[in-house]
Amino acid sequence: MKKTNSILCAFVLAGSLFGCSTTQQKTGETDYTQYVNTFIGAADNGHTFPGACRPFGMIQTSPVTGAVGWRYCSEYVYTDSLIWGFTQTHLNGTGCMDLGDILVMPVTGTRARAWDAYRSHFPKDKEAATPGYYTVELADPGVKAELTASPHAALHRYTYHNADSASVLIDLQHGPAWNENQYHSQVQSCETNWEDAQTLTGHVRNSVWVNQDYFFVMKFNRPVIDTLYLPMAETEKGKRIIATFDMKPGEELLMKVAMSTTGVDGAKKNMEAEIADWNFEGVKQAAHNEWNNYLSRIEVTGTDDEKTNFYTSFYHALIQPNQISDVDGWYRNAADSIVKAGNGAFYSTFSLWDTYRAAHPFYTLMVPEKVDGFVNSLVEQAEVQGFLPIWGLWGKENYCMVGNHGVSVVAEAYRKGFRGFDAERAFNAIKKTQTTSHKLKSDWETYMKYGYLPTDLIQTESVSSTLESVYDDYAAADMAKRMGKEEDAAYFAKRADFYKNLFDTKTQFMRPRKADGTWKSPFNPSQVGHSESVGGDYTEGNAWQYTWHVQHDVPGLIGLFGGEQPFLTKLDSLFTLKLETTQADVTGLIGQYAHGNEPSHHITYLYTLAGRPERTQELIREIFNTQYRPEPDGLCGNDDCGQMSAWYMFSAMGFYPVDPVSGNYVFGAPQMPEFVLHLADGKTFTIIAEGLSKEHKYIDSITLNGEPYAKNYISHEDILKGGTLIYKMK
Repeated sequence: MKKTNSILCAFVLAGSLFGCSTTQQKTGETDYTQYVNTFIGAADNGHTFPGACRPFGMIQTSPVTGAVGWRYCSEYVYTDSLIWGFTQTHLNGTGCMDLGDILVMPVTGTRARAWDAYRSHFPKDKEAATPGYYTVELADPGVKAELTASPHAALHRYTYHNADSASVLIDLQHGPAWNENQYHSQVQSCETNWEDAQTLTGHVRNSVWVNQDYFFVMKFNRPVIDTLYLPMAETEKGKRIIATFDMKPGEELLMKVAMSTTGVDGAKKNMEAEIADWNFEGVKQAAHNEWNNYLSRIEVTGTDDEKTNFYTSFYHALIQPNQISDVDGWYRNAADSIVKAGNGAFYSTFSLWDTYRAAHPFYTLMVPEKVDGFVNSLVEQAEVQGFLPIWGLWGKENYCMVGNHGVSVVAEAYRKGFRGFDAERAFNAIKKTQTTSHKLKSDWETYMKYGYLPTDLIQTESVSSTLESVYDDYAAADMAKRMGKEEDAAYFAKRADFYKNLFDTKTQFMRPRKADGTWKSPFNPSQVGHSESVGGDYTEGNAWQYTWHVQHDVPGLIGLFGGEQPFLTKLDSLFTLKLETTQADVTGLIGQYAHGNEPSHHITYLYTLAGRPERTQELIREIFNTQYRPEPDGLCGNDDCGQMSAWYMFSAMGFYPVDPVSGNYVFGAPQMPEFVLHLADGKTFTIIAEGLSKEHKYIDSITLNGEPYAKNYISHEDILKGGTLIYKMK
């Protein structure tokens, strides 16, 4: 594979290490975007979207084919036949609803229709997308729609083949919702103002997952000649406007939409800084170049299908966290105050229960220039709301999931040498998070009194909440120790052993336990719990999956089983005992193992840590063959803000961060012949799988820089030094 010479430019984008700001792609460079299929995961339950965005940008402008119910968390299902319009913000691969702001739809013909009568059929062969660009032919109005984006603004181009009453529907009531009632009532207030014949500004406040304020400026390249306001239902407050233009068949209408959390002036600044003119092709090319520069950081050798899976995973991992601060650094914080980000940019969309496992470790390796900004954003939000984000969205907290893995992300960054944040402030946020009880998700007094969360005192998820919190305690202890805080380190290290209090030696499961010390009975280890919506003692899983949730102390877990052999025997049963469940988030099943949900993601690597690496290697191959395909329905579960994708990339390279805070990556087996990682300081780390084939999926031996390598992991530091890792396959 050709070595590119653009790696320095790959690190120069927005807040880069090297201070260069160009996004120009050099002639002759490899176009890695050709291997990205933005439709992967956009069917079944992947919940991805195919539209246009920038790496870590605020805007994700994408088509809407539905908006009500869990199926439409990303507002798009590949097999649908109607497009409702295009919204400007989206969540990638989540299992909950929000964003989907500012629906617009080009329309022709009769203007005064029911609000849902502007939808259009579209031929699937006239729909296409690539990173930073989406296009589709809308059959009913006879319009070709094209979308591209800058970080804070969307740019739409509509070519009207039929100019009969050429108009645009602007729907400010729209937003993905759990049910019809919520869809028609989620907008709390909506203000709009036509500043001139080409410019609409506004402010919308809505509430689905979080209370969201967004401000916008929408500008057209030709004047609006008439407007029609559609009637609103009793519970609706969001305006629906039909804006009409004087156009001839074949003419183009361009529309810019910039957004801000701070005010209309912030949105205007964002638009002026990023899309000052009407150069659609220029914005599209800049988006392409930025994506290609990021993707070029890893050169992969493999089949086209393998490259498609890998680079699409890379793409999905970089959609978020999202920079929600304006171009000048101002943003609306968790207390609804307008403040300036300490390091110039504030990020949100932190699906931390998912992403602490592999996505954030991936950022520390391949996007290190963003890590300090992520940590600073977590700490800034913690100082406002009193604890590190659990699930941060639009600068607010939605309290989704259990544990508080912002602790892990901060501690991991410190462990790996990142120092672009104030460590004292960061640790203070960790300590407060892990010791001060707060709304819904932490009861440290009960946790400390019993050494676990008793099932009869905690309404739901007692086992999962304990085990997830134990990992964060370990992370807190690690950072405290590295900072010389011995008392804090000892305190949190003691709590990191609390997992042992939930292990039932008789059943050999992590089992719900009552306050009096007795085990909950009856007990069915296959029974799946699904957060507060269903109840139970486990989070989107069961005892079979959560028994292995001791990422920081695998030797200690093995000891609870009585040694490696009983540990491995039980682990074998996980992959052979069939699970019967209809829970939407518990998917990608191999026995009781559920690859479609995150608590299972490290489990295959436990074989390596228990002395049977060949079983890890077998299972990784099986997961690659069955759970990832380069098709719209090719993901076995929600992408979950890049976590499913990060698992794929690490595992393809032959290692995985079982314990992210340790800085070690446990060996599995490589799935492609060669990888070249272009690191931040100009060094390269090359990974080669000699003799890899369908039959040769096992590792015979490993060398690092020509020397035999006997450890069952490789450290973050060894990768950053650069060099060559060679797997000899058998």
